Amino acid sequence: MLHGPSHPMLARRAVVLIYLAWNTYQGLAIPQVAECGLSCSQGFTCRSRMTRDIFNSFCRPPPMSMSRSVLGTLTLSTAMRCTPHGSCSLLLLMHASLTMHESLRGLEACSMSLDTQETQCQSVRVSRASRRLQAGRQLQVHLDCFEVSVAQSLYVTLRSVPHFCGVQLEQQYQVEGCGDEHVGRSMPDCFAGNLSYWVDRSRKVILVQVPEAPGGPDYYVRLCLKWFTCAEEGALVQVTTNRASRTVSLPYSQELPCLCLEGWSATPDAVRIQICPFEADTEALWDAIRYHPGSQALSWEPACPVSGHVSLCWRPRPGAQCRELEHSGRPAHGRVQYPLVDTQPQLCLKFSTSLGFWVRCPFEQLLFPAWQMAVQPAPSRGHLRVFFFSHSPARFQVHLCHRGKTWPPVCHRELQATSLPPASGDLTADPAVAFVDILEEEACVPHTCIQGRRTDVRFSAPQQLCDLRCTATQVSHAEQESMPDGLLGCGVGDNSPPGTPKL
Repeated sequence: MLHGPSHPMLARRAVVLIYLAWNTYQGLAIPQVAECGLSCSQGFTCRSRMTRDIFNSFCRPPPMSMSRSVLGTLTLSTAMRCTPHGSCSLLLLMHASLTMHESLRGLEACSMSLDTQETQCQSVRVSRASRRLQAGRQLQVHLDCFEVSVAQSLYVTLRSVPHFCGVQLEQQYQVEGCGDEHVGRSMPDCFAGNLSYWVDRSRKVILVQVPEAPGGPDYYVRLCLKWFTCAEEGALVQVTTNRASRTVSLPYSQELPCLCLEGWSATPDAVRIQICPFEADTEALWDAIRYHPGSQALSWEPACPVSGHVSLCWRPRPGAQCRELEHSGRPAHGRVQYPLVDTQPQLCLKFSTSLGFWVRCPFEQLLFPAWQMAVQPAPSRGHLRVFFFSHSPARFQVHLCHRGKTWPPVCHRELQATSLPPASGDLTADPAVAFVDILEEEACVPHTCIQGRRTDVRFSAPQQLCDLRCTATQVSHAEQESMPDGLLGCGVGDNSPPGTPKL
């Protein structure tokens, strides 16, 4: 937008208007202006326009004859502009000074929001005749056409035009918030800060009380899911100024930390205020787990933005600490998917955030595990045979592990299980699909566990048979009572699952 030349008479008029505004509102911290505009010192002819000249971002060396201190001052303040209908907006006032030089054409002022990085710039150009006649004199510039928001944090820069390196002033500025008496009373954005609400969890309803604003605009309220923007969640409700009741009922379906109450006045570019009643209620986020049988993939997709960590883990027994599986850690910023996952009841998902951690075990309600492991004496004397039972074809491996005082146990002797041909008899029970033979003298050593794991999937929870007591003729039960936390004691011998081959 171009503004006309700033003649001496106009400049004096602008000064008089500002003086009258200050006198009218001398008891207030923020003055009012009727219109925004530009004023320059007497004797200078100036034009201004809103611009963002990318070429002025790059500086050039200043001429030797020009001082780097030609930019003298930069003073910032806030003003308010109100319409006859009562709606008001805030403006940033800038007062700057520049000592004219033959190489200068004017100055550029930019205001950047520290929250959104949005930048607006205004360039002030001095006419060629003024530059020639007023060289060496100081130019005073008054700008007040930068619209700002309540409580906005700004970074303001002032540069020469053209931009000479080292000729720049910088300043941070904080716009007054709703705590300021005049701003809180006049700005529609501050009305939402006074919203009162009640949550009726039994009816799943949020009741909102919109404050009265005599003579003000209508007001909008809604529920939304806050991501990068606030996505609408439910109907938009308009509260008119003549509405008898200013209480609004907003139903919701799920208590999510990003479910927010949003309110704003019915004015152009109104700032929206958001209040999130369930901000600390994160429980519902961790239940969004899905298993896809066709691809054997396990996925989790949060309904709200989350900053944290997710991993697969396994519990040796119910209530035990969940041990993280290697290479399963993922950032919990969005959808997470694990391909080829073994559907074992002890396989879980662990979520960690700055607020704590949560564990969900999606397969723990299964009536039967995906596979089981049991031990019997082997046909070869001095050996044990580990059987794997599964209702579908699978491949397995075995480790011998020695448990100590710390977790995890030290494992060695990786052994691949030998697959068995498909069973042709009774198929009512899971048949044995693989086996591996182990020397008794290795498996029956105190504090030793036989650990089995499925190998034809990417992520599998191991099973362990620990503290086996062996004799020359049979394998006896392990003593589960002597197991430390984290190791699974299993009975072996005659209580093998149905379908175990008889030897």
